[in-house]
Amino acid sequence: MFTDPTLHAAIIFAGMALVLTLIAFAFGSSRRRGLVPMLVVLIVGLLIVLGRDTLQSWFGSPTANAVARELGLALVAFGFFRIAIIFVFQTVLARRNIPKILDDVVMALALVGYVIYRLEAGGVNLAGMITGTALLGALALSGQQTLLNLWGGLTLQMEKTCRIGDWIRIDNLVGQVVTIRWRYTAIATIFNETIVIPNAQVMNNRVTVLARRGEESYAWLRYLPFQLAFAHTPSKVIERLEHALAEAEIANVVRDPPPQIGCTNYNESGVEYTVRYGLVDPADYWRTDSAIRAHLFAAIAREGFTIPYPQRVVEMRADARPEQAQADRAARLRALRSSDLFGPLTDEERDALAAELSPLLFADGDVIFHSGEKAESLYLVAEGAVRVVNEGKDRRYELARLVAPAYFGEMGLLLGQPRAATVVADGEALCYRLDKRGFDAIIQARPELADALARMLVQRQAANDATLRALDADARARHASSRASEFVRRIQQFFGLDQREKEPAGRRR
Repeated sequence: MFTDPTLHAAIIFAGMALVLTLIAFAFGSSRRRGLVPMLVVLIVGLLIVLGRDTLQSWFGSPTANAVARELGLALVAFGFFRIAIIFVFQTVLARRNIPKILDDVVMALALVGYVIYRLEAGGVNLAGMITGTALLGALALSGQQTLLNLWGGLTLQMEKTCRIGDWIRIDNLVGQVVTIRWRYTAIATIFNETIVIPNAQVMNNRVTVLARRGEESYAWLRYLPFQLAFAHTPSKVIERLEHALAEAEIANVVRDPPPQIGCTNYNESGVEYTVRYGLVDPADYWRTDSAIRAHLFAAIAREGFTIPYPQRVVEMRADARPEQAQADRAARLRALRSSDLFGPLTDEERDALAAELSPLLFADGDVIFHSGEKAESLYLVAEGAVRVVNEGKDRRYELARLVAPAYFGEMGLLLGQPRAATVVADGEALCYRLDKRGFDAIIQARPELADALARMLVQRQAANDATLRALDADARARHASSRASEFVRRIQQFFGLDQREKEPAGRRR
């Protein structure tokens, strides 16, 4: 029926492409949506081959027939090659997980072969053309970079040096691999940038694959340096800051092993330390680094460590220490006056007690103390808030949230009772800690304070005691009186007041 061999060949290839497309649809190929456009391209090419005689009559030139034939055949070849490659790689070899770059390479080779075939069919002597030394050298020079990029892309995917989704570092560039094509590799950074790097350059540079050791995935270890003054011994710094970071609840940080601190250098201004921690999600390394530094700064302030100034800088300024000391004293007094627990104290006693307060800065998530720990201190919340939680086996239950001004841990200060709950900083919080030895002088001078303090403890416990709320008013008063007497006895025993009461009056000073 079709005597034209060109048309006959085009129809055969179109039929084969249609059969492959139907089979791919029957097997549910993941790339079958790309088959339909290629089938349309193939049909358009076939129509051009069929209507080339009409085009020749329109243009009135035999050249139009040849151009239409080559154009139609090129479209038919392109559509057929593309459909065949998709069928082989995405249907027949779908489970092999063949790299996408092989699709492009096979397609390019097929098109090159088709061009050579058509040139030979058209009477072009390719052998004579490429034997010329000048032409061969020009082709080699012009295609060298392209071949290097192609080889680099093949090597990256076949050897799985880096894969799509990996986080890599090339020189100072850190990003996630999003595309590996035959010519380039695309890397997306956290700054909403996509960096396109030729594959040859990737292969010629040192590539660091992050969060991976061989074929196994691990947490990305981050190293953050900082300096402290020479006055602090490294063993003390490492022990206390490691403990503070291990207790802190920091998102996106591996808990096991916890963050570690090492002494890494002695600089002109101070001792250099480095925090090493495991990062869960590399995409959020910038924010997590910031959180680690914030917790570290708070821990340094709590422990009284000093971040040194550069030793070669001479700074001339007025001495602000008297004003700072006065402001600090005022803040301590405000914290004491805001606490009803210290209501029975006189102004002179509060002034003396203010000097015994130790300021402590906590970052969000810092654990101030755990339930069950030995206690001989009380905390005043001057700024921020804390959460009182009950630690179960699998989770924590929040019991209360204390917002400044507030206090907690009074049982530890007055009775030496172990901590009944865990307290965690809710946001950045400034607290003042009062130890037993700082309160000892005041209560020794005025033993009668034990009665007033016991009543304050009873009132606070009664507000949260479910059993007391169920009692009537008379029963609650009797229960409170009995508990107050018990608290007085325990306070006197804890501060040694019961022994003083037993001594003869002549022996007291």
